[in-house]
Amino acid sequence: MDKKTQLGFTHRFIPSNKSEARTTTLLLLHGTGGTEDDLIPVGREIAPNAAILSPRGKVLENGMPRFFRRVAEGVFDLEDLKFRTHELADFVEAASKVYGFDLQSVVALGYSNGANIGACELLIRPSLLSSAILFRPMVPLIPEILPDLSAKHVFISAGLHDPIVPDHETKNLFNLLKKAGVADISINWQNSGHELILEEIRKAKDWLLRVLS
Repeated sequence: MDKKTQLGFTHRFIPSNKSEARTTTLLLLHGTGGTEDDLIPVGREIAPNAAILSPRGKVLENGMPRFFRRVAEGVFDLEDLKFRTHELADFVEAASKVYGFDLQSVVALGYSNGANIGACELLIRPSLLSSAILFRPMVPLIPEILPDLSAKHVFISAGLHDPIVPDHETKNLFNLLKKAGVADISINWQNSGHELILEEIRKAKDWLLRVLS
């Protein structure tokens, strides 16, 4: 479908090309400066038959869209992060009614800033997602009470030479999600920086096929 500004977000929705009743919907969450179009080729490569819901972040930083505000590199505005996390979850729930996709089969696919809000959805609105693919994430926040994530599946992919996300941040997120009970979680280290590479996209595709089988 064409870009739409409704339900509170400029976004794109692309229906699944499968007629099955319970089809995966990828929630695409772009990085800083991205748009609702950026991750569609990645989503198509990882899950060719999935429906796609791709919103544009509503916060602007020097004219660049983001999903929540930050104070500095790696320092987040936690109150805005919490507000935006609930706002995004409400949008996805409303979009499921408009477009008719199954809320029990939503998989977040996020990069950088989008991966961070995807991780935050797991931590404070866990019912929204069945699984998450997180490229270059950090710990977004630590909730006062950890949710039960024992039914969730999480794929984390990090760059060994990432100048933005230190490796301890990736490990801290992994440990936090493990503490919350995620049974199926892995970190995949890539010989790269903050940019995505084809190898990790292929790994994410293989992982999702296994999770969904």
